[in-house]
Amino acid sequence: MCKVIQFKGFQQSFKRKITMKAARFYDRGDIRIEDIPEPEVTAGTVGIQVAWCGICGTDLHEFMEGPIFIPPCGHPHPISGESAPITMGHEFSGVVYAVGEGVDDIQVGQHVVVEPYIVADDVPTGPGENYHLSKNMNFIGLGGRGGGLSEKIAVQRRWVHPISENIPLDQAALIEPLSVGHHAYVRSGAKAGDVALVGGAGPIGLLLSAILKAKGLTVIITELSSKRKEKAKESGVADYILDPTQVDVIAEVMKITQDKGADIAFECSSVNKVLDTLVASTKPTGVIVIVSIWSHPATVNVHSVVMKELDIRGTIAYVNDHQETIKLVEQGKINLAPFITQRIKLDDLISQGFETLIHNNESAVKIIVHP
Repeated sequence: MCKVIQFKGFQQSFKRKITMKAARFYDRGDIRIEDIPEPEVTAGTVGIQVAWCGICGTDLHEFMEGPIFIPPCGHPHPISGESAPITMGHEFSGVVYAVGEGVDDIQVGQHVVVEPYIVADDVPTGPGENYHLSKNMNFIGLGGRGGGLSEKIAVQRRWVHPISENIPLDQAALIEPLSVGHHAYVRSGAKAGDVALVGGAGPIGLLLSAILKAKGLTVIITELSSKRKEKAKESGVADYILDPTQVDVIAEVMKITQDKGADIAFECSSVNKVLDTLVASTKPTGVIVIVSIWSHPATVNVHSVVMKELDIRGTIAYVNDHQETIKLVEQGKINLAPFITQRIKLDDLISQGFETLIHNNESAVKIIVHP
């Protein structure tokens, strides 16, 4: 663990600064709620009072297995220059409380969400740019530059997206993971009228399914968990919900599609058996998109991939997806309310947030935190 050397003069100066609460990652299994200085709103940045921040599966992996995206103590990230301890949280919404010099298109009081990227300043972010794949890419709330699990944050203007005040700020915190689903949809090349098979009804699988339904697809979800099946049904994001312990998923997909197979399949579980089912259930020339983050090697039936001329594609995060995702929510095509299963305070982050998701994840879809 890094040693923190404190000097008397520094301590006195530090005490005069305005502080705020934040969740700080020190090391695996070591996240602390601490008082730290409020961020400085400098030229080109936007100061945001955080309203709500979701706990992501990536945050759980950092807590249980990390540091992964978080730069270890003493090994600063090449762009942010920061290493652990790092303020966490990258799925958040808030209200603008200050704007830096040069920011003239964002107003104090405006409701916003953040596309939480850390990329080099010279990386272009316009339409058609693959900035999400740029060298040393990382995420706010993982690679440094503050995080949503704090009272305030200052963010570069280009990552701040205004939203309608008609979207409740608690629901707005889900726009970031919803954008992950939107990017997976874009990567798939799916179109209205297609049949999509979604393997896994965790938070991303459910939010992806909401995107697919909004885009006019027929959605089949395969899932074991009774709680997650209930949530898929309650939220209306699936036309068919198949439990592999109760039915032959491949046979059911063929029945639903008149023996054609699914047009598109999305792997959202990081379970090899699910991937095998998707390969077997997808039609010839179909597309399989790997959405989940795998922490272990996978196998695939290459013979089936070859004989059916399947496309297997990866997807990571989002790239110019937030605008369209926000529009879908503003237009009422997606209702995010059903996916919020618990609201907690920052002080309860570990006991009621992380511990619930680690030991009883079937009962929770999205836990959001009010800093």
